[in-house]
Amino acid sequence: MTDELNFVQKARREKLEALVAMGITPFAYGYERTHHAVEAVASLAAGVEEGGLVRVAGRLVAWRGHGKTSFAHLADSSGRIQLYFRRDELGDAVFAQLALYDVGDVVGVAGTLMRTRTGEVTVRVTAVEMLAKSLRPLPFGKEEIVDGVTVRHSGFADPEQRYRQRYADLAVHPEVRAVFLARARLVSAIRGFLDGRGFLEVETPVLQPLYGGAAARPFTTRHNALDMPLFLRIADELYLKRLIVGGFDRVYEIGHDFRNEGIDRTHNPEFTMLEFYQGFADYEEMMTVVEALITHAADAVRAVSGMGERVPALRSPFRRIEWVSSLTAELGCDAMSLTDAELRAEAERRGIDHASTMSRPKLLDELFGALVESRIVEPTFVVDYPVELSPLAKPKRGNPALTERFELFAKGRELANAFSELNDPIDQRQRFEAQARLRAEGDEEATGVDEDYLRAMEYGMPPMGGVGIGIDRLVMYLTDTAHIRDVILFPTMRAE
Repeated sequence: MTDELNFVQKARREKLEALVAMGITPFAYGYERTHHAVEAVASLAAGVEEGGLVRVAGRLVAWRGHGKTSFAHLADSSGRIQLYFRRDELGDAVFAQLALYDVGDVVGVAGTLMRTRTGEVTVRVTAVEMLAKSLRPLPFGKEEIVDGVTVRHSGFADPEQRYRQRYADLAVHPEVRAVFLARARLVSAIRGFLDGRGFLEVETPVLQPLYGGAAARPFTTRHNALDMPLFLRIADELYLKRLIVGGFDRVYEIGHDFRNEGIDRTHNPEFTMLEFYQGFADYEEMMTVVEALITHAADAVRAVSGMGERVPALRSPFRRIEWVSSLTAELGCDAMSLTDAELRAEAERRGIDHASTMSRPKLLDELFGALVESRIVEPTFVVDYPVELSPLAKPKRGNPALTERFELFAKGRELANAFSELNDPIDQRQRFEAQARLRAEGDEEATGVDEDYLRAMEYGMPPMGGVGIGIDRLVMYLTDTAHIRDVILFPTMRAE
């Protein structure tokens, strides 16, 4: 295979040299288009007279020569259109140059629109320009017509290579481009939704002197000029809540967070989070907001061509279950009354790895994930978490052993996490100190005491509801995608 590829690459370079020898610039500066491919096709609607002039540009994705004529398909970001080349139209010299063109080359063509005998809208080419010579063949697959339907067979099936060479994956798989178009539409819809409700989009530090807002191992670095360690943020939360203290009632941020942890179907070390905070609201109100936001985002994805059938039907209101009672039902006993040793034994019996080294909060979280979370299919709010699992949430009114927190799950995945946010600085200090003790005992995901954040709280932090939504997982859910790498353009990979 390597020898064959080298032979192909050599042949393409020889064609490049031949083009240069003819005085043709094989890598252009630009090309003035009048239409995208789909626009050109649509412009020749039923009953419209043929002969309209167009200039289109894109990549050659198919080529068929027939002596004095040739057919090709050109694809751009909108779709594809057929090209028709005739020797007597282009002249002998230009037509001869077509022998130096390859599938994968980027070209610009001018011509008139026509229909072939089969009715396909086609550009009858009167001028053609090489815009970028392809020196490496793209792994295009083959197409065949089965029962009147075009079936594509991928020439690029190795998932790992597709992730590493996303540019090639996008070039040969329109359905992959559709997923990322849907992702872009989703993010745009979320911004519009929040802007429409009076939220202000802000930017907070990615490099932080003290990480917090979640339980995770951070990436660490060092600033040479300041001679101090810094951390890539694991969450946006604590800085956004500082802004509520400062007088912004509603804020949000869509940005990248980083967690130095494992990689699997739902985790990538670098990921995109939406966090938003609403002053003077509690978690009940935020559940209503999240349900409306998810439904709005689903509509935006559903509107993308090819995505309609992939988006799950969402039925409001979303189901609600309680954290403690749902885990208790699965365990067959009161989950919160179990000792640390009993929890550890349950975790080991359920096949949870490394249970012997886990703290009590981690054991509870892992048991819930294995027995309840993984079995949730329809969008479901899990409410009222134990205080051990929620160091930033307010105690539940009437039951201080629980917190006013919810998470939204669907298809066994967490989509959103939200609190009635803790605004008592004395209570917050005690919880930070509890986290610091867990860290001292070896829990690498526990955080420390953030004195500056406590100072902000002491100025008076309004009550608020806060929500975090993983954009990557939301895209996975709404596009029916199985692996997080399929919704991240350039996922983290082991070195080749």
